[in-house]
Amino acid sequence: MAARWAGGHSGAVLCLGASREGLVASGAERGELALWGGGGVPAGRLQLPPADDVTAVAFSPRRPSRLYASHGAAVVVLDARALAEPVERFQVNEEEINCLAVNEADGFLAAADDSGAIKVVDLESKRACRSLRHSNICSSVAFRPQRPQSLVSCGLDMQVMLWNLQKARPLWTTNLQECETEDNPQSAGQLFNPPLAHSLSVASCGNIFGCGAQDGKVRIFRITGVKFEHELEFKGHSLGVSQVLFMPETYWLLTGGNDGKVLLWDVSGDVGKQQKSPAKSLQRRKAQAPASTKKDGKLNKAASNDHARILPKLTIEHGEKVNWLTCTEIKGSRRVLVADQSSSISVYPLPES
Repeated sequence: MAARWAGGHSGAVLCLGASREGLVASGAERGELALWGGGGVPAGRLQLPPADDVTAVAFSPRRPSRLYASHGAAVVVLDARALAEPVERFQVNEEEINCLAVNEADGFLAAADDSGAIKVVDLESKRACRSLRHSNICSSVAFRPQRPQSLVSCGLDMQVMLWNLQKARPLWTTNLQECETEDNPQSAGQLFNPPLAHSLSVASCGNIFGCGAQDGKVRIFRITGVKFEHELEFKGHSLGVSQVLFMPETYWLLTGGNDGKVLLWDVSGDVGKQQKSPAKSLQRRKAQAPASTKKDGKLNKAASNDHARILPKLTIEHGEKVNWLTCTEIKGSRRVLVADQSSSISVYPLPES
């Protein structure tokens, strides 16, 4: 049974974030922001004017008391030790923000919005230094650990992109729909459920990231230099995957879906052993594939049978569409926090890896 944290919001909780020190922030409809300790009692509440929904929150990796929150097209900076009026405010986006990301050095903040733009703010000069773009809503953006100027993004244009802040254009782009039809020609006509990309998360190593899409699939990519390759994919959700989250220092991945399920996956056997030599592992996989499964040098995913081979380690029947997931430690044990269309936060225990 889940514990429920209530009393922080009056409307649906839209986003969650956790600091290194175990503080949790939640954003909700009509400008509501709340802070929580491990006991599940609100440690602070704030109403951000105007009453635009708080759609994303992110703690600073270096200064856990610094909290960034987006409401509407604006980003505010708050002091989590004394939740009061914002310390700073940035207005660089033109449409509602869907996701915030702060790099490890706390030097850059990226805000992805409904116009497809990713506005990158230099937190030292407090000015926008880059404007990156998708052709449709940009749903998720994340900086890569250990690489403070490198980030990945995805959107409802079905594009997954790798960026470096020194360049205005993406270093590498993959269209999930093209990937699907190339590797499985039978799916070329099945366009009723396109792989609109909703969420992505980068593992602690910085080279592996996962992406969840509307077709219910989770795709894992490996970054090698200035490009990335499709490593594997699997499906456990009957509806769209709204959230993916790599747990810290592991290759354990949490996913949340529109089907009301939260799943825990262990992909360490597929990506962890290959981390030291990704090029050799890719050559080995291709060499092992039957000739009929190769197309233009790409491995047909059906040959590796990822769907049947990879099964969730834990299934949580949450019952409501998942808006956001985060993971934190409470009283020495890991917990997954789930936000849905209700005004409370559900808290589930996780197994030790």
